[in-house]
Amino acid sequence: MSDNVAVPTHSRVWRLWLVCLLLAAVSVAIVIKLVSLYTYDREFLQSQGDKRTLRTMMVPAHRGLITDRNGEALAVSAPVAAVWVNPKQIDITDPKLKQLSRMLGKKSSAVVGRINKNLKRQFLYLKRQISPTLAAKVQALNIKGVNVDREYKRYYPAGEVTTHLVGFTGIDGAGQEGIELAYDQALEGETGKKLVMQDRLGRVVKHIKLLDEAESGQNVELSIDLRLQYLAYKELKSAVKSHRADSASVVVLDIKTGEVLAMVNQPSYNPNDRSVLTGEQLRNRALTDVFEPGSTVKPFTIVAALMSGKYDRDSVVNTSPGYFFVKGKKIKDFRNYGELSLTRIITKSSNVGVTKLALSLESDSMHNLFSNVGIGRVPSTGFPGERSGVLPYYSERKVLERAVMSYGYGLSVTPIQLAQAYAVLANNGIRMPVSLLKLERAPKGTRVIPSDIAKDVVTMMETTTQADKGGTGRKAAVYGYRVAGKTGTAHQASRGGYDRDKYISVFAGITPASDPKLAIVVMVNNPKGQQYSGGGVAAPIFSRVTAGALRMLNISPDQWPTQAEDEMVVQNAQ
Repeated sequence: MSDNVAVPTHSRVWRLWLVCLLLAAVSVAIVIKLVSLYTYDREFLQSQGDKRTLRTMMVPAHRGLITDRNGEALAVSAPVAAVWVNPKQIDITDPKLKQLSRMLGKKSSAVVGRINKNLKRQFLYLKRQISPTLAAKVQALNIKGVNVDREYKRYYPAGEVTTHLVGFTGIDGAGQEGIELAYDQALEGETGKKLVMQDRLGRVVKHIKLLDEAESGQNVELSIDLRLQYLAYKELKSAVKSHRADSASVVVLDIKTGEVLAMVNQPSYNPNDRSVLTGEQLRNRALTDVFEPGSTVKPFTIVAALMSGKYDRDSVVNTSPGYFFVKGKKIKDFRNYGELSLTRIITKSSNVGVTKLALSLESDSMHNLFSNVGIGRVPSTGFPGERSGVLPYYSERKVLERAVMSYGYGLSVTPIQLAQAYAVLANNGIRMPVSLLKLERAPKGTRVIPSDIAKDVVTMMETTTQADKGGTGRKAAVYGYRVAGKTGTAHQASRGGYDRDKYISVFAGITPASDPKLAIVVMVNNPKGQQYSGGGVAAPIFSRVTAGALRMLNISPDQWPTQAEDEMVVQNAQ
């Protein structure tokens, strides 16, 4: 054995054990910490991790459809996307921001400036309702703090043809006008929630689970027939242009159910592009605009006279010498018609005739009847902003007021109210509630006029459209069908009285008169052409709309054309 072999000293052994002991202590500490992390601190650490990676996202609900009575879509929701940023996360020096700005059609400086102004926020929209294709390109840029969410955009396939009735939604999908507003709660559905995992850039990397399933909104089926709606819209738009009118409305009612089969107005607008929308275009005039109906209420004055028991259909009224003074006001006819039966009073639209009838009745007779047929009452369709019109009550002393009311002045109606009133006559005296929704069955109506009187007055109104009887509404006739109706021409009310150069032209009618199915009202506001009367302006529109509606609904003709009607068709064609 060599004397140079090293022998471990006591100090070296002690240091070795110290190192081993320290290593063992560190190992035990690590194990204890791991045990602590996996037991005592696990819940805390898990929650902290979840806060940094897990997010609850809203799942937009699919808004319900709006359709016509035949299932044709009038309002649908298309999937789109929204681009938003978290100003606290985004790097405004990122060169990809310029590319993003170009994609969104915005200036880079404007985008950066907007982000700088909202640095304290965590959510800021850059652009909404972009196409899914563009959204995919935005996501592909992988910009930290830029996010893309799914949403829906409302689209209206029929455009301006149905917009006054259907209305529209705002960018957030809430109804703002029309049926979209009236039935917003039913259409919108219930938004859902889902749990997702995001990476450090805020991108969704994993869908964890669905927390609450989104519930689609209910569909709303309207009463209108889109075919009739297109027809009425086309005819009305053409007439407004040719007569240079300020506005106009057409309403078509199913008299058996009270359903609105068509409702159109001018001017209109495209709900898919509302960049140039004005207040004049926005209103659904058929439900919100009131006017004095003029001679279209004369048949109801006749009804009131017949219901009083003082008159029958053969009664005669002396209208000579063609004018009549009431409280110093001269009420006159177009000419001296002499003695007129009740039928001829309607045929010739005699102001003197109906005035004498009205003043011979109890003071509340006309008011009660007008109210019973729907005038002065809110139609209760549920449409936002619908008007009741004005039906004043005149006492016995208000002789002049009752006189002018008998031929349509001193009260106001909406087109839908006038259509409902005529539907009462067409439905044998039964008033039906007006409905903008398709009905499974006809509701129960209310009788307000005796059946025989309603039928008699409808027969009287047929003479208005008959050329051989000299009616004022000859241009409302429809080839092959019996049409009952009444023209109306009223001076437009203005501040301090009436404007002598502005008129409201109206025609209200029922067809086919032998077995009525439809009540149609045409109102044209302030026509500026050579024609301004109800018979010259509104009646031809009524004829064209009615003829098309009868064909579309397969309603059989109820009258073989007479020679006079054949000649009239030829004249109108020329």
